[in-house]
Amino acid sequence: MIQPIKAVFPGSFDPITNGHMDVLSRACKLFPEVTLAVLQNPRKVSKHLFTIEERLEILRKATEHLPNVRVEAFGGLLVDYMRETKATVILRGLRAVSDYEYELQIAHLNRQMNPDVETVFIMAATRWSYVSSSMVKEIASYGSKEITKMVPPASAEALFRKFADLQ
Repeated sequence: MIQPIKAVFPGSFDPITNGHMDVLSRACKLFPEVTLAVLQNPRKVSKHLFTIEERLEILRKATEHLPNVRVEAFGGLLVDYMRETKATVILRGLRAVSDYEYELQIAHLNRQMNPDVETVFIMAATRWSYVSSSMVKEIASYGSKEITKMVPPASAEALFRKFADLQ
């Protein structure tokens, strides 16, 4: 019997953007279950604006309208997480050709380590191809409300709170 396909969309999501949401909502039409998997990487903790708990909360709020989305944190190698959860598809969003070159290398490495896993690339809609979490954080750090056009409300609210607290 064929099991339903479980897809995993891994990332730091610090914070989730409308580009991520575009890829995720389209993936939800393709796969019966999509997990947003937030990597807990102790070596990158200082590089994140939001704690793992804050990112999980933002993601849950941003995706509450998508019934087939789960939000989880994981540590270690993605391919090990895939084995543990019996997921078979790694979902990656692409904004530009430069993303593809990097993601292709990672897809090949993941396939080498776990041949039961496929990587599926979904191009972000053109209107989101310029949006990145790091750029959104930079704009938000200046207090600009323009980020509300680039991130879901849960991310915008969290960014406004975080930068108000840092002032």
